[in-house]
Amino acid sequence: VQVVESGGGLVQAGGSLRLPCVASGMPTKISAMGWYRQAPGKRREFVATIVFDHPSTNYADSVKGRFTISSDDAENTMSLQMNNLKPEDTAVYSCHVVDAWYSDYWGQGIQVTVSS
Repeated sequence: VQVVESGGGLVQAGGSLRLPCVASGMPTKISAMGWYRQAPGKRREFVATIVFDHPSTNYADSVKGRFTISSDDAENTMSLQMNNLKPEDTAVYSCHVVDAWYSDYWGQGIQVTVSS
């Protein structure tokens, strides 16, 4: 199984970034995909998740109204659109995948840096 993130980088406060994530080699269908992030010196925290088949989304309070998660179930892909970015959004963002057997997989993580 491979989980590959892309789209990170450096952006000014108020700017936007889109983080795609692709899962390949899955042994069974995907149940949900989501994003977590970890800032320096802090614990990893939940950002957003989307459930496949019965589309529903969930967001951390800190990103509601600014971030939007979407998926292409047929392609095993998911994206996080991040708007109105703030310096406190700076972190390593990691893609998380849960399959129908409740096994989970992680991407390697991608850096997002928001300058003030």
